[in-house]
Amino acid sequence: MKAVGFLNSLPIEAEDSLFDCDLPTPDLRDADLLVRIEAISVNPADAKRRIRTAVDAPHEEPFILGYDAVGIVEAMGPDVSGFIKGDRVWYAGDANRAGSYAELQAVDHRVASVAPRSIEPASAASLPLVSLTAWEMLFDRLQVLTDENAGTLLVVGGAGGVGSITTQLARKLTGLEILATASRPESAYWCQKMGAHYVVNHRDLITETRATGHEFVDYIAQYADLAQHWDAKCELIAPQGRIGTIVETEEKLDISALQGKSAALMWELMFTRTLFSTADMAQQGAILSRMSRLVDDGIISSTDTKTLNGLSAKTLKEAHKIIETGAMIGKMVIAF
Repeated sequence: MKAVGFLNSLPIEAEDSLFDCDLPTPDLRDADLLVRIEAISVNPADAKRRIRTAVDAPHEEPFILGYDAVGIVEAMGPDVSGFIKGDRVWYAGDANRAGSYAELQAVDHRVASVAPRSIEPASAASLPLVSLTAWEMLFDRLQVLTDENAGTLLVVGGAGGVGSITTQLARKLTGLEILATASRPESAYWCQKMGAHYVVNHRDLITETRATGHEFVDYIAQYADLAQHWDAKCELIAPQGRIGTIVETEEKLDISALQGKSAALMWELMFTRTLFSTADMAQQGAILSRMSRLVDDGIISSTDTKTLNGLSAKTLKEAHKIIETGAMIGKMVIAF
């Protein structure tokens, strides 16, 4: 099968930063689906993994990146239930296994679901990873309630892929009042389109947030470097509030700044369930099934804003270059 991989951690401009290769059809485990991929999306995590995973020693075999995918089930392991051949499925995969920059991929059926029927595969491909991350952030980590008085949520990085879905879910499924950060007119417009009640400029986070009439916020979903605006977030979080983050930092932070407020810092990594084969791993398939219904019911919108075409190193290099600027609004997808 055709795939795109890498051996060495190189700048994306380097000739072999990503290259075309031919690989055997993946072997199926008992609980696997074999999926012929129709479309994928490219995430910041793809570029980070390309840069970091072969710094000291190259991979011996082509390493295949890619998480989000939409495609057609071609075969199934004996332990698979709930799917039939020909189903169009979507998923965000498993960081322990070969990724979606390939014609075919084996994926555990417990972390997949039937894809939305109301949108094209390329649009659907924009959603799995960010939907799982946003859902787990809101309801598992921050423990947001779905009542009418859920409080206030500050989304730092509101125009990005995860921020966009976090805002939509919070607006449609909870009673949260939502503040989202943006510093450019186009990103501010996008945050409003996603459902934010207020857009605040992160360059002066405390002043901008309090100008909306909120001295404190009950929840903060942090989708940029955790160290950015750390002091401001400690100031803005409400007593007994929760801060959730998906991005690590190399800086040392004063975690004790949260003590007086009995505030919590929560980590979210949507790969945790698959990395550790947790007992509730199938919860990810259930979340994606719920998201599929929300899309088909017109409650949640896809967030693809740029589409590239073709499974090739040339296309994936272009995608990585764009992702590495850090200026993407919404999600980039690639239709095979």
